[in-house]
This record gives sequence, structure tokens and C-alpha cells, in this order.
Amino acid sequence: METQHNNNAGPLRGKHAVVTGGGTGIGRAIAARLARDGASVSITGRDLRRRESAAREIGARAHRLDVRESESCHLAFAAIARDGGPISIVVANAGVGGANAPGADDRWNEIVATNLTGTYYCLRAAIPHLAKPAANTNNNSADDVPAGRRDLVIVSSILGKIGVPGYTAYCASKSGLLGLTRALALELAPQNILVNAICPGWVETDMAMEGLAGMAAAFGTTIDAARAKAMEAVPLGRMSQPSDVAALVAWLVSPGCVGMTGQSINLNNGAFLE
Repeated sequence: METQHNNNAGPLRGKHAVVTGGGTGIGRAIAARLARDGASVSITGRDLRRRESAAREIGARAHRLDVRESESCHLAFAAIARDGGPISIVVANAGVGGANAPGADDRWNEIVATNLTGTYYCLRAAIPHLAKPAANTNNNSADDVPAGRRDLVIVSSILGKIGVPGYTAYCASKSGLLGLTRALALELAPQNILVNAICPGWVETDMAMEGLAGMAAAFGTTIDAARAKAMEAVPLGRMSQPSDVAALVAWLVSPGCVGMTGQSINLNNGAFLE
């Protein structure tokens, strides 16, 4: 595929963005969109082939990172800042999906350690390497936008707000991310660091296809039939595309999005309303 080069005139020009889990699916789409909008992009992942392939396609830097290991996170973000400069945007996207069940093979620890604890480790490791805010020399009034904004975006899920049988670990981990978003937003607001979460519903990714395959097996039907059944609960009758999620992230971190912090934003084609 054609390599995407940074747009030097884009709204994110001069910003360094890091996308965890940027080698595939939603993360890859987010990284590509931020690069298109002018950011210098670094992506992380455990799979060498996928992260290197994505980096070549997007025109990004690639770093190995296992979000489940605190020391790995600190070393990775230090290297990312050393190679690409101070960080203005972090998109904490790395995660795993799937069901879990009680017993010897219960995936609770794996899922929670990756999705919830791993996100926390990444953000804590990233914060010391965020770009320092520029001095505000314009004598801005209290109503003006403060200088030196930084953004942390957490990828949660619709399952952070609703329950699904058999997905106790995934639902708990994604719900926990919403609490993390609120608390961290208040903690970091004095530093003008904005923290928000996005909550996608069905998105056309490998993870979604695995979920549909599980539904098909449970109901003894085909994946196409399972998809049609799933879409009955979606008012707009469609799955989001990774590019839809990327567009939302791009707006959240753009200069035009002002004063948004501590929020969890739904993108689910009407499947969950609040």
C-alpha cells in the first residue's frame, strides 16, 4: 500500500502522537489519520511484523511495547520521546478481546491486565515525556484557551457501559477505563492535559469478526447470519469502520475541540444511547 506522509500544513503539525497497539485495526487507522493531519507518529505493539508493516505504510516510527509490564512501558516511552521528541498526544488503544469463563482457563487476568492495567501503565509512563507547555505570552483572559495543551485518549468500548454474558473480564476492564478517564482528567487538568475516552460499538476489525464467529458457534449458524442478527440491535444497521473511530480521535485532539475532558464519547450507530 502507498505510504502516507505527514501533512506539514495539517492541524496537528508540530505534534508528536503515540498510538499503542498501532499495528492493526483501529490503532492502525488512528495512526494513519493523525499522520495525515500533520502529526509525527510513533506506534507500539508486541508483534514485530505488524508494527513494522504499519510504520512503513504510515510513515511512522515503531517501538516494541508490552503494556502488561510497567518497566516495559517506562523504557518504551523514554525511547519514543528520545527518538521522536516530546509527546503531545497519546492514544491508549492496545487491548485484547474475547470471552472468559470460570475455571482453569479463565482469561480474567489476561484481559484485565492488558486492557485496564496496561492502559494505566502506558499513561503513567507517558506523562513525564509530554511536551512542556509553551509560556503564554498573549496575556490571555480567563476565557481564552490556555497554552500548551496535551491530549490523552483512551479507547474503551460500548461494553464499558453495557453488559454482555460471558464477557465479564472485557466489560469490567472497559468500564474501569471510564473511571480511570474521569479521575485522571481531574488530576491532570491543572497541567492542561485533557483526558477523554471513546466507546466504539461494532467496528469492522478482526476482533469483531472473532466475536461474530463466537456468536455463530453459539447459535449454530453462519457468521453472515450472526452479523445480521447483531445489526438488528443497531438502529443505523451498520458497523463502524476503523476510519470512523480515527476521525473521532482526530477531532478530539484537534485545535477545534476545546474544553473537552473527562468525557466518554459513544460511537455505536445508535446501539447505546445516553
